[in-house]
Amino acid sequence: MTENPAHFEIAVLASGCFWGTEYYLKKLPGVFQTKPGYTGGHLDNPTYEMVCTGTTGHAEAVEVYFDTTINTYEEVLKYFFETHIFTQNGGIGPDIGDQYRSEIFYLTESQRRTAIKIINELINKGFTVQTKLTKFTSFWEAEPYHQNYYYKKGETPYCHIYKKIFAD
Repeated sequence: MTENPAHFEIAVLASGCFWGTEYYLKKLPGVFQTKPGYTGGHLDNPTYEMVCTGTTGHAEAVEVYFDTTINTYEEVLKYFFETHIFTQNGGIGPDIGDQYRSEIFYLTESQRRTAIKIINELINKGFTVQTKLTKFTSFWEAEPYHQNYYYKKGETPYCHIYKKIFAD
């Protein structure tokens, strides 16, 4: 699918291991590109090995490019929350460490407001949301072997699962 620049947006989302995050977000209609990488840390050009130490401050995250005529940012966020354990602090599932945290990196004020709205909906449903909300600063694409990992391996994620939370 070729994106129309007038109708696309970027979301930067972290929900544990970026392999699983990418796997599910790629399935969402309107998503035409994903890029696993690193964001939210204090070191420029981190590598996977550096981020895995837990000392760089980075989260494993995915840049999600989507067509806004097919899905809105709000719909992308709802799906994001439905595909990981956002109530867990210090990692997701068996992946433990700050680099595996749940976090939304907003690019615009509109994205920030939308994220707050969705987080408040979850809180009103009785969830204890551990997802952080942070202004986006920079993103470093992960090494090539991390791109489309589960699709290349023909496997499915071990720390992500889809669970319907929001009504249609």
